[in-house]
Amino acid sequence: MADIYDDIRKGERGALISIIAYLILSAFKLISGYVFGSSALLADGFNNLTDIVASLAVLIGLRISRKPPDSDHTYGHFRAETVAALLASFIMAMVGIQVIVEAVRSLFEGAKEIPQLWSAGVAVVCAAAMMGVYIYNKRLARQINNGALLAAAKDNFSDAMVSIGAAVGIAGAQFGLPWIDSAAAVAVGLLILKTAWDIFRDSTYRLTDGFDQDRLLDLRSTIARTPGVEGIRDLKARVHGNHVLVDVVIEVDAEITVMQGHEISDSIEERMSTLHNIMNVQVHVEPKR
Repeated sequence: MADIYDDIRKGERGALISIIAYLILSAFKLISGYVFGSSALLADGFNNLTDIVASLAVLIGLRISRKPPDSDHTYGHFRAETVAALLASFIMAMVGIQVIVEAVRSLFEGAKEIPQLWSAGVAVVCAAAMMGVYIYNKRLARQINNGALLAAAKDNFSDAMVSIGAAVGIAGAQFGLPWIDSAAAVAVGLLILKTAWDIFRDSTYRLTDGFDQDRLLDLRSTIARTPGVEGIRDLKARVHGNHVLVDVVIEVDAEITVMQGHEISDSIEERMSTLHNIMNVQVHVEPKR
């Protein structure tokens, strides 16, 4: 269990790096957007502000999830990060709507200044920086098997793509089509909403004990191949924060001893840990009829 908490602590480092990067890049983009007159760059900066909230939610959730089990939370606090991500999705959705409203309003303002080409350069530099954060967090998330940090890494990647899209919109505006800059801002707003929806959908799926059926079949297959298991009466699994909890009812020969049944249970737990990295397995043994 100590290793699990150490991995969570490493995940906090990745979330903190994301927050620092977003603080610097959002300030850079917002200032540059106002100076160079780019709606797309401003929208991208506001997008990064929402990402600060999302990364902060991940950081807070990871810190709460490091709290050991207590009398009120006998399974631990691992779901705290999922709850925090759910709250962040609502905040991101509100900002996404605001960005779209402002961009649409600017489209109907009539003549507007063409954003300076320097703003496209700012967007490209920011995209490169965010791609570096994405690569770092992705590697760390896979190293410690942290789903929350992996989701944050995917958000880093989408932000890099948003900055590239903003650069394209700004460059297009140089050809006498200034509305392309606002159109790019609308696209950024839509991407913010999509990211918010993805986080909301994944969080609610986990909080309502949803579990992928294909993965459940893999677990069933592993248990069924365990020596001594003659049948599986019931198998359930759910995600608890970053960890999977499995409950299984197996059938064994009615003539074996209690010790033999215990050894079969230990074998199932060992296989779940080795093959699927699942540490929490509750095995109920019943005689085959």
